[in-house]
This record gives sequence, C-alpha cells and structure tokens, in this order.
Amino acid sequence: MEVCYQLPVLPLDRPVPKHVLSRRGAISFSSSSSLFGSPDPRQLSQRRGAISYDSSDQTALYIRMLGDVRVRSQAGFEPERRSTHPYLCIDFRNLHSEYESRLGCGASSAPERRVHRLLSFQRYLHSSRMLRGIPQQIPLHILDEDYTGQARCMLEKVGNWNFDIFLFNRLTNGNGLITLTCHLLNQYGLVELFQLDMVKLWRFLVMVQEDYHSDNPYHNAVHAADVTQAMYCYMREPKLAKSLTSYDILLGLLAAVTHDLDHPGVNQPFLIKTDHYLATLYRNTSVLENHHWKSAVGLIRETGLFSHLPPEDSLNLERELGSLILATDISRQNEYLSRFRMHLNQDNLYLSKASHRHFILQMALKCADICNPCRPWELSKQWSERVTEEFFQQGDIEKKHILEVSPVCDRLTNTVGNIQIGFMTYVAEPLFAEWARFSDTRLSQTMLGHMGLNKATWGGLQQEQTSVFEEAESSKASSDTEDAAAAAPPGGSAATTAGGTSSKEIPQGNGES
Repeated sequence: MEVCYQLPVLPLDRPVPKHVLSRRGAISFSSSSSLFGSPDPRQLSQRRGAISYDSSDQTALYIRMLGDVRVRSQAGFEPERRSTHPYLCIDFRNLHSEYESRLGCGASSAPERRVHRLLSFQRYLHSSRMLRGIPQQIPLHILDEDYTGQARCMLEKVGNWNFDIFLFNRLTNGNGLITLTCHLLNQYGLVELFQLDMVKLWRFLVMVQEDYHSDNPYHNAVHAADVTQAMYCYMREPKLAKSLTSYDILLGLLAAVTHDLDHPGVNQPFLIKTDHYLATLYRNTSVLENHHWKSAVGLIRETGLFSHLPPEDSLNLERELGSLILATDISRQNEYLSRFRMHLNQDNLYLSKASHRHFILQMALKCADICNPCRPWELSKQWSERVTEEFFQQGDIEKKHILEVSPVCDRLTNTVGNIQIGFMTYVAEPLFAEWARFSDTRLSQTMLGHMGLNKATWGGLQQEQTSVFEEAESSKASSDTEDAAAAAPPGGSAATTAGGTSSKEIPQGNGES
C-alpha cells in the first residue's frame, strides 16, 4: 500500500534523519554524484522516485524521478500475457532500433523470466537492458538555468496555435510532456482542487513519458505533448471555456497525455495479421486504443494518483478516460463524425448536459490527435515526414517477414506528399469543417486556412517531383538513343534489320505473307 508522507522542511546544515531516508520516495542530499553523470545502479532502488538535493547549488531543490523499473508496486493491472503467434520474432521493443537488435546474443533468460509486472514494451526493454548489465540511459529532469528561462517564456504563450513543441521539448531537455502537463494542471488549479500529491503526480508523468517509445518517429512523447497543447487550445474556445467543469478539464488533459501510451509504432491491421497477443486480448477491436487506455489506468493505480478519492469516483474517472481514448480510433471516424454532424444539423448539443460535454471532449481529442495538417507549414511538414517514416518502417518490417505490405506503408510506391493530400482530403478536412461549424472562431478559421495552404504546398511539391522525374526519364531516353546511334555501323540506320528494312516501316510482302 502506498503511503503518502508529508515532506519535512529541514535546515541545510542539519543531517537528514534516517527515518526520512528510509521511506520510499525519500528526500536525499547528494554531494558525491554528478548531476549530469550516470547514476550508480546500486542506488536506483533506494532512490527511486526520490527528491534529490544538489549541495553545489544552495538555492534549488531538484526533482529527480529515477524510475527504477526493477521494482514495481503491487497495485495495478495484471500484465497482459504474450501468446504464441506465427510471427513471434517480430519484437516491438526494438522495431526501429538496429542497435537494440544486436544486444540479445548473450542474454540470460532466467532473470528475465522474473520480470512479470511490467506493463509496457518500453519498460520491459529498460529492465532487460539492466538485467544484461547495459547502462540505462535515464534522463535527469534538470535544466540549465538559461534553458529553464526560455522554456518558461514559451509557456507564457502555450495557448498560441503556432506553439513550437519541438523547440519546447529541446528546451526542457526532452521532458516537454512532463513540463507542459504540470504547467497546465497548475494553471487550471487542478492540483489544489483535486488535492493531488505532487510526488505521485510527478512520478506518474515520468512513467507516462517513459512508456512512450522515443524511437518511434511519430507516436512518441513529443506527439503526446503536441496533442495536449492542442487540447488546451480547444478547451479555451469560448463555447467550451464557459461550459467545461474542472473535472472535464482534468479528464481532457489526462486523455491527451496518455492517448497513445506505449504505442508500438505499428498499426492495428499489422497486429491482427501477425496474430499478436494484443489483438487476441482485445478481439481485434480498437486494439491499440484499448491498450493505451489500460496502460494509463495501470499507471494511475500503480502510482496511487487518485487513491485518495472514493473508489467509485476513481473508477468512474478511469471509465470516462477510456471513453475518450477509444474515440481516437481512426477506424471509427465516420461513426463519430456522423453523430457530430447530426447534432449540429439538429442544433441539439446542450453543453449543460454532462453527456454532451463528454461527447465534445471526444471530438476535441479526435481533432487534437490529427491536427498536424492544421499547423503552420514549418511544424506540419515535420509531423508529416515523421508519420510517413513510421509508415515506411512498418512496410519494411512487413517486407522482411514476407507479409502483405499495408496501404501507404510502401516507400517505393508512396511519397509524403500524396499520403498527406489523401489524408487531408478524406480524413482531416471533413472533421475540421464540422468542428468549425460547432466553434466558428478565429482558431477554427486559422486551422482551416493552414490546412488549405499545406495541401496546396504538398500539391506543388508533388508537381515539381513529377516534372523532375519526367525530365530525368526524357534525358535518359535521349541518352540511350544517342548511344545506340553512335554504336550503329557506318552508312546504315540503327533501326535497320539485317535485310535492310527499317523496323518502323511496314514490310511490303506478297499477299501470302
């Protein structure tokens, strides 16, 4: 059982009592270890989730969530068991990392079988690396003062649609999701209102960020941060701002933060056709979305984030969180869009009703999840290239294992431009057109404007590429003709047959020929 301790305030010149240091999530004063060096693995289990003080700086208290995955709380879901399937060799822990694929040669299987409580592919990978004696790359959530100031300046404009999440993630040393979420929760006053324990909240966010696969080109923690920032922009729209309750806002932010948790970097059809255990577990229905939801709930229970709430309230929050995350299933796009359009046509959306507010949160999260085409070109282009590369990496895996290559996943027959134009035309434009009907604001018009410009830009790039390709083909054909002419015998045509008849002339034979 997780016990929440009140952290004592101690003078800097007084030693820390042993009973404080022995607690889980303790305060520890460190003068021997370097802030930016690798932590001693022997101290990980003792300092896991610790608040650590750096004696070289007498003015700052740094929070260092060291996340030792070897020790797990007894709370949470049972792990999802892996079943045998014909493509067991496809390991989601290292789909996109050639380096990791070379590590398993001398691994001992006995200690790995003792790791049962890991909820994600990502944490399983971290644990197995430690068991094999490979140093774990644990980012320390400590910022240089200059970068801290720049990140703080960016947070002052977090509601701007042109917010550069890539720059923000760099300024926060790769911890954009954690920093952004903490800022938004505090800005809305949700930490105080729901009496959230900051140590539990920080530990939860660190574990969430850890469970996003950093080697995924697209479905990673930066994407989660981007969706969270977009969700914040939508919840600030006039219709929502005056209607959403604090509970709605908390739910919306948590759903955005965890909506792609532990994404393996491949899509649902891939999991189904490889008979993956997740597809079996969730009966081929919203496989990834169910996994994201259950992984999020597992972390909520493991960290005890809402353990102080009545059980009925926390269970209801988990169910509604799942309802939001499941709405991001792109295969159910038409279902949600038709319902949204019907409400707008009949003008019967009443945000005073909790069920209608929840539906609007579902639509807002769907918009936030696929809002990349609506960002300014400099940001949208980066996201387009990232998601296309993730598609192509899946196609490479399918080719390697002699599987049918999924649509848009073949890098030989698809380009970033044609994939994006198709996505905007058939998926993004219909959704954002209806959102603009619901919330006809400057932000909605800005998003539609950016999407139109981005689509036109991709179309122009496609035409340029086509022109270059045609010129190259024409130049190659001319070069081949010249080479053939140069190789022809003197006084004769290169296209002349041995009988002296040109291949382009109709032979003048008799009637029997």
